[in-house]
Amino acid sequence: MAKQTFTTGQVLTAAQMTSLQDTAMGGGAATAKTASYVLVAADAGTTVAMNAAGATTITVNTGLFAAGDTVFIQNIGAGVCTITAGTATVNTAGALALPQYDAGILYFTSASAAIFYDYIQVGAVSPLTTKGDLYTFSTSDTRLGVGANDTVLTADSGEATGLKWAAPAAAAFVGVSASGSGKTNSNATFVSVDFDTEAFDTDAIHSTTSNTSRFTVPSGKGGKWMFLFFIAWQAGTYTEIVSRWYKNGVQQGDRTVGRQGGAAGNISPVIFNLSAADYIEVFTYQDSGGNKNTESPFMYVAYLGA
Repeated sequence: MAKQTFTTGQVLTAAQMTSLQDTAMGGGAATAKTASYVLVAADAGTTVAMNAAGATTITVNTGLFAAGDTVFIQNIGAGVCTITAGTATVNTAGALALPQYDAGILYFTSASAAIFYDYIQVGAVSPLTTKGDLYTFSTSDTRLGVGANDTVLTADSGEATGLKWAAPAAAAFVGVSASGSGKTNSNATFVSVDFDTEAFDTDAIHSTTSNTSRFTVPSGKGGKWMFLFFIAWQAGTYTEIVSRWYKNGVQQGDRTVGRQGGAAGNISPVIFNLSAADYIEVFTYQDSGGNKNTESPFMYVAYLGA
């Protein structure tokens, strides 16, 4: 029964009391609808139950209801029922589209405006059907099916949901392999080691034409870097030979090998934590008492990651 109006001194019948109770409990008697419907004033305090296989609408117009009136709306049919603002204004924090078995209360704040309180809020049943599915959104709540084994979830603005499953990108190697012909190392003097030949250089880390002793961190590649350096020396008698690491022109430590005769060599591995534009060099030292030549220097450099 619809919302009723009573007069002073009126004695209510049992049916009227039952109707009041139904309305107070949130909906009153249900009126079944099987097609799109436009609310009327008599719907105040009642339940409108849509039961249709296809999509339907329930339209809300102005001038039919007063502030405080309510209409309980439920959808028991398979088709989506959409609460539609006709001449009235209808606001909601949930959704106005009710899937099967969703429901809500239309509460009027004035004769021309209402708030719809959607019970499910998301406005739809879960679209998920399979283990591993993801709940996503395009223009509505959407299922993103689980990807193939070993694929990774990837952002892609070209996809309807902005997401897709894709094979992981292979990590690109970053590094350089360089060698030199050696040069004269004066007695008791630190001399930079130059490298004039490259086997490969992925990111312009080194130059064979200028500052050939330097290995410079490219933009975007700050982090851990591994350096492996080798150099041989002209045969002779040495008290000491030294390979010394420099970062941005500042000594970082050395590798010292004592020798008393014959050919000598240094192999020096090291890992540095570097920022973009930092550069590394190696300087060598010998104290044989005279000039000696370095031979066959090479450097392997690899970026290990941030």
